[in-house]
Amino acid sequence: MRLKDTGLTAEELKALVNKYMIETYERFDFVADRAKGNYMYDENDTPYLDFYAGIAVNSVGNCNEKVVKAVQDQAATIMQTFNYPYTVPQALLAEKICTTIGMDKIFFQNTGTEANEAMIKMARKYGVEKYGPKRYKIVTAAKSFHGRTFGAMSATGQPDNACQVGFGDMTPGFSYAKFNDLEDFKAKVDDDTIAVMVEPIQGEGGVNPATPAFMQGLRKLCDEKHMLLLIDEVQTGWCRTGKIMAYMHYGIKPDIVSMAKAMGGGMPIGAICATEEVSKAFTMGSHGTTFGGHPVCCAASLAAITEMLDKDLAGKAAETGEYLMAGLRKLPHVKEVRGKGLMIGIEFTDLGSVDMKHECFHRHMLTTAIGSNIMRLIPPLTVTKEECDKAIEIIGESIDALSK
Repeated sequence: MRLKDTGLTAEELKALVNKYMIETYERFDFVADRAKGNYMYDENDTPYLDFYAGIAVNSVGNCNEKVVKAVQDQAATIMQTFNYPYTVPQALLAEKICTTIGMDKIFFQNTGTEANEAMIKMARKYGVEKYGPKRYKIVTAAKSFHGRTFGAMSATGQPDNACQVGFGDMTPGFSYAKFNDLEDFKAKVDDDTIAVMVEPIQGEGGVNPATPAFMQGLRKLCDEKHMLLLIDEVQTGWCRTGKIMAYMHYGIKPDIVSMAKAMGGGMPIGAICATEEVSKAFTMGSHGTTFGGHPVCCAASLAAITEMLDKDLAGKAAETGEYLMAGLRKLPHVKEVRGKGLMIGIEFTDLGSVDMKHECFHRHMLTTAIGSNIMRLIPPLTVTKEECDKAIEIIGESIDALSK
């Protein structure tokens, strides 16, 4: 539905949101009226260069034609069944994902935080059943972010973050170690620890990539201590970083991996994949979901993942990301540009990230801010080098405007 179909003005629509919705977001001051490819358009059909992609969701481009057709066809066939019967899109998607990333089993969820909840539950149940009632602790990384449901936000290593403040005691069993510090992780592990849980690149923590020594060291540590390695690929997964899954950069394999965002092509879907042995922790009634594995979302995901693989969007992300980062490093007031593929953080020396986000918005570019001085770029993986040049130009103009 577009604004013109409602009879409302843009200001009237915003007034409805202000009156009726519980707001926890700082909104861009425009109506996202339609989207296509690497752009979003307001109610006046003004194009905005999309460098946030619904927060790393629209990786195959906004309203990708194959994803849209898959949604339309499936919605006209069967929309929802729960998980009692077998459904075609769910079965085909399960096979596609497991064979593509080399995992044994999959469980579908609706979102990234639900996927992380499922991963935490599976690890804890595996530990308790295999080793005894106290073996359920998990060590995660400081400055991590795993979601906003209770287990996931308890796993998030940011005790002063708004996502944890004001909710009372967190779920017990979590401790935090310094990211990229293998010795600190070793120190936090005790006899009751069943798993280590990390992001290959910390997104909300500032776009901080893990080092090979750290990730490989965690895999070795987990093997030695009979623990599970849990990898949160909600934001990094499905070609974003230049590999199909970011853990593939490190030559390791997790015991459980979570995913969401890009895998749906714009539709809400998440999942965990696990090894055969660990997956047995989930038995009848131990976990479930009404909408997880939804036929329409699975059809969209199958189309999106097929598009990513057929067009080698992982390889494209690696090439385009290097091009974009090289250009960004030439800009003034930039302290560091870091990331992998098309998951990029720009840390400024003396400019505010929120101010930069708004300056870019005024120049018709959409991006996101992290903390006080880091801007995150997570465009569709279909972004062109010409569009990267345009983004560099807009960021440069925004820097000039704020530094005067």
